[in-house]
Amino acid sequence: MNYILFDEFITRKNMLPLTFVRPIAEIRFGILTMREKWEYHLKSKTSTLTENYLLPKYPIFEEDENVLINSSFHPNAEIVKMVKKLKPNQALVHGDHIIAMYVYRAGMDGAEGEREDLEMIEYQGSPLKLNFPWDIFTYNDQAIKHDFPIVTEGKKSAGFGKGTHVVAPENVFVEEGAKISHAVINATDSLVYIGKDAEIMEGALIRGSLAMCNNSVIKMGARIYGATTIGPWSKVGGELDNVVFFGYSNKAHGGFVGNAVIAEWCNLGSDTNCSNLKNNYDIVKVWNYNEQRFIDSGLQFVGVIMGDHSKTGINTMLNTGTVVGVSANIFGAGFPRAFIPSFSWGGAAGFTPFLFGKAVEVADRMFSRRNKVFDDKEKAILKSVYQMTFVYRK
Repeated sequence: MNYILFDEFITRKNMLPLTFVRPIAEIRFGILTMREKWEYHLKSKTSTLTENYLLPKYPIFEEDENVLINSSFHPNAEIVKMVKKLKPNQALVHGDHIIAMYVYRAGMDGAEGEREDLEMIEYQGSPLKLNFPWDIFTYNDQAIKHDFPIVTEGKKSAGFGKGTHVVAPENVFVEEGAKISHAVINATDSLVYIGKDAEIMEGALIRGSLAMCNNSVIKMGARIYGATTIGPWSKVGGELDNVVFFGYSNKAHGGFVGNAVIAEWCNLGSDTNCSNLKNNYDIVKVWNYNEQRFIDSGLQFVGVIMGDHSKTGINTMLNTGTVVGVSANIFGAGFPRAFIPSFSWGGAAGFTPFLFGKAVEVADRMFSRRNKVFDDKEKAILKSVYQMTFVYRK
């Protein structure tokens, strides 16, 4: 069967800025991306139905018969079983949302909305679904526990290294090539996964759940609270509490970040601090691109949601519930506003547009530091985001 992961339109807009440069399927949640989870359960590769400007990097492969799967739904054994049992012109739904549908090539258009041609089968369970960016850190512990047996299947954990103190070592898995020295890891009632060639430096204090992906680094003396994910090739230091780094991003120095999502190719300067709790303990409001206003998150703890390629300078301070777009550069004294548009340059004193050519130069340098190429596909995606976010920089 040909499986295609599609972006649910309303969820894609609600998940901005994280979905400006990627489909929902590429969001890292727990240890794995949503695509990696679905492909494991389906035992099959998938392609993507998403925005046209993303298709050169994330193409769609259609066949005469296709099963389209809503990539914002987190797979579980029951859902996957029902998806695999679908017959032509049947759809698995939960409330107003389509989870999956079996369609012919001619019926590929209109993955959402009213489909009178489909027989609807209601899923009666309580599925885990990503609807807003803060769902990523809110349910990250659940996602780590789902992914842990997948990434450790059929493998034996390596050693902990010299001088490391581990509480509940049965809940810790260390991949070959990982380096740990004189750290403290507490995995009581949690899980800790340390990926291939990852490194935990001396003096680090870790409380699970924690997911360290391949080649990630926890710096000396860092304090990490769960549930936290450190994506591949990311370096972190200071204090983290319930933060998800997608990958290739750094917060290598002191400062606090909590209840946050940091996308790829970001860098947080030394002593960047992000508030995650209002002084009056009120529910945090967060900028929403779909409604074009600040909406209630329903949460008391929300830190920063940071889009790809964004940076903060030394001693940057961010308000509770700050949303930073793509390729923003924040610096200077004081608290900038809680919604920072893409391709903005400045801080509390105000912002000016970050010229596209300069943004491309920075992106190219960051890619080269990881031995990657910022190619024409990447540049075209960034150009599309630059154009569609122009209205916010007026």
